[in-house]
Amino acid sequence: MADKEATIFILDLGASMAEKHSGRDESNLDWSMRYVWDKITDIVAANRKTLCVGVVGLRTDETENKLQDDDGYEHISVIQDLSNITMSGLRSLQSAIKPSQTLAGDAISAIVVAIDLIDTFTKKLKWARKIVLVTDGQGGMDADGIGDIAKKMNDSNIQLTILGVDFDDAEYGFKEEDKPSIKAENERILRALSEECKDGVFATIAEAIHEIDTPRVKSIKPYKTYDGSLTLGNPKQFPAAMCINVERYFKTHVARPLAASTVVVKSEQATQSTQTLEDDPTDGVEFSAVKQARTYKVNDPGAPGGKRDVEFESLAKGYEYGRTAVHISESEYNITKLETERSFSIVGFVARDKYELFLNMGEVCVTHARKNDVKSELALSSLIWALLELESYAVARIVTKDGKDPLLVLLVPHIEPGFECLYDIPLPFAEDVRTYQFPPLDKVITVSGQTLTKHRLLPSDELSEAMSDYVDSMDVSTYQLDDDGNPTEYAPIDETFSPIIHRVNNAVKNRAAHPDKPIPETPASLLKYASPPEDLIEKVRPRINALVGLAEVKKVPPKAKGRRNRETVKPISGLDVDALLGEGDKKGKVSEDNPVPDFKRALGDASEEDEIKDASEQMGVVIRSLITDSFGDSKYAQATECLGVMRDELINMEEPEMFNSFVRDLKKGLLSGALGGDRRDFWFKVRWSRLGLIDQDQSDVSNVTHEEAEEFYKSR
Repeated sequence: MADKEATIFILDLGASMAEKHSGRDESNLDWSMRYVWDKITDIVAANRKTLCVGVVGLRTDETENKLQDDDGYEHISVIQDLSNITMSGLRSLQSAIKPSQTLAGDAISAIVVAIDLIDTFTKKLKWARKIVLVTDGQGGMDADGIGDIAKKMNDSNIQLTILGVDFDDAEYGFKEEDKPSIKAENERILRALSEECKDGVFATIAEAIHEIDTPRVKSIKPYKTYDGSLTLGNPKQFPAAMCINVERYFKTHVARPLAASTVVVKSEQATQSTQTLEDDPTDGVEFSAVKQARTYKVNDPGAPGGKRDVEFESLAKGYEYGRTAVHISESEYNITKLETERSFSIVGFVARDKYELFLNMGEVCVTHARKNDVKSELALSSLIWALLELESYAVARIVTKDGKDPLLVLLVPHIEPGFECLYDIPLPFAEDVRTYQFPPLDKVITVSGQTLTKHRLLPSDELSEAMSDYVDSMDVSTYQLDDDGNPTEYAPIDETFSPIIHRVNNAVKNRAAHPDKPIPETPASLLKYASPPEDLIEKVRPRINALVGLAEVKKVPPKAKGRRNRETVKPISGLDVDALLGEGDKKGKVSEDNPVPDFKRALGDASEEDEIKDASEQMGVVIRSLITDSFGDSKYAQATECLGVMRDELINMEEPEMFNSFVRDLKKGLLSGALGGDRRDFWFKVRWSRLGLIDQDQSDVSNVTHEEAEEFYKSR
């Protein structure tokens, strides 16, 4: 977008725009407004006062424009003068855009009204001026003087875009059959007008709506990060040292999705602190920004509640050293900071083939000689050519501002016709490098030091060859065909977009324009490269099957529910020890005399969910009995142990719901007095030991959230 831009949309609101054509489920007006709302919401999102929008209604029931006293300007209304638009203005505009009951109104006259609005608003100042006409071409038009109108727009540097509903467009590949004669004539007139205008555009609106889904890359103004001298050696100490005046700009910058902020619904009687400001872009919206406050407390036994508030100014910085905090006062804090001065100096050189690409860290910047400084241009050009001829890179230290931390950057020479520069990218310091050792992929070294080239963990020659063939067959660097039928790259960098950034933008824009409509599906242009092309997959299917067979890829069976994560220990002899000891008849029984071993043994022998449930119910009976029969808290320790074992074992068996159901019922019994009177003191032991509900952090199959588990500990 330009610095100053004035755009007027001429919207055909005639009765024919309420009709539905070409098998569409929505009216011509609603369908056309998809494009208009997309453009207007882009302007609203930019939130710049120099982006102004005006709306002129064509074929409206009423007439409201400055030229209405002249003939031919009937049924043309200025719905919104050129001005900055906010969310409240967008809402007002939406309520005003609706089909009329008339067919009268001249589109050429509406363009004249728009030209007058732009000239009056922009005067002779430097503005980008645009007029966008959206019509179905069903109204009458007077073609006299379109040459003079085109000349006026060219003199005023106004770009005209004409978008027609079901207009014929050979390039887009659309042609309307059985077109009314008046519409065909109007198309001819409008096409002739656009051709006479400089940079005029004439297209069917179907193409414009189709291109909405393709993200528009936002161009960013160059941002200067450094303006000063690039040195080699110390010019103050050595007269022969190199000193070149340069300018450094960002070349690449990380793009991030829109960030959300916390808001609160306005009350009808909002206080002064919640009222929106006069220039607030959210004016007219039912939300207000939230102000956050932070308080600091310290333990103080003498204060109410055992804590005392402290002021932020009284806080000090403590640096963690082991398990203690080491205090450094603000007056001594400067010892941790480097006293740096703004500078850009080369500290060394490295051969191109010795540099590892994984050392690149951060965003790329570009450095070139200061403008209109011939001496610096010649000196920097000599340095760039020398680096290229010696196949070397330079390593430089840069401090962009006084007091800022220094950076080490790699300077890479670049030459193209008419432009020479140094690209730089940050390098890691020694503390940034982490060295890890991994075992080799082509051999196995045994404990004794023997090297094995054939092993079950190493791929065979056949598997390696099959994988190589598969990778080669999935190459998409020349998969696509250009307009001339020549192989070209399938996913060029300028056609691949970040799905998260543009998906969030699309969702916010859609919700801004249509608060009550659901968010549409993700556009196909964002998902185009999310998976390989289907025809390519089918083409290489035989290689995939061969690779799967050689690699012995098998589907992992689902995890059996109710099974232990650890295998049951079996005697080496294979004999049934319990049967030999005469305890076979006790299997699955949990007694009050020895509940913990009995419960573990019952779960170890369980193979069905019903058996696990039966053992859990028996353990529950034992726990309730211990609590009920306890004289004071004499049996609380044993009951707590049984409850903890039951909880741990059912987590291990992936049956958290069995325990959760039991502990919910146990809480009711404890607090209601059903377990031998007032047993709230045992409930406090349960809370202290954290033996409540099993949440999703402790068991993946639990349906209890962490918040629900914490709420459960509260007594009611």
